[in-house]
Amino acid sequence: MLDKFGIGIDIVKVSRFTNKPYLSNKKFYSKIFTNNEIKYCLNFKDPYPHFAGKFALKEATIKATRKKILIKEIETSHGKFDEPIVFSSKINDFHFESSLSHEENFAIAIVISFSTKKNRL
Repeated sequence: MLDKFGIGIDIVKVSRFTNKPYLSNKKFYSKIFTNNEIKYCLNFKDPYPHFAGKFALKEATIKATRKKILIKEIETSHGKFDEPIVFSSKINDFHFESSLSHEENFAIAIVISFSTKKNRL
């Protein structure tokens, strides 16, 4: 039974990433994103809205779990319907539902976390 939940939301300006081009800021990106996330974003002609979206999703996840976790310890992916998926070995006792949207200037994400452990959140 899922008896505890948390909600997190985050909005990010895409310019935070366009102002840091990947090729000259690889160290910055590697501190935030996993190799899989970087590869995913770089497959797009304009990867920066995707980087911003993934960053917003990670931040919203941290807020939803209310746990001290490093941003890189959260990995984001996509399901068969292209829905965002969040997972982490550090917070594997949570189930997440999430939504992500980005446009030219902003990316926004919302995450609802569910835990079956009492007093978890």
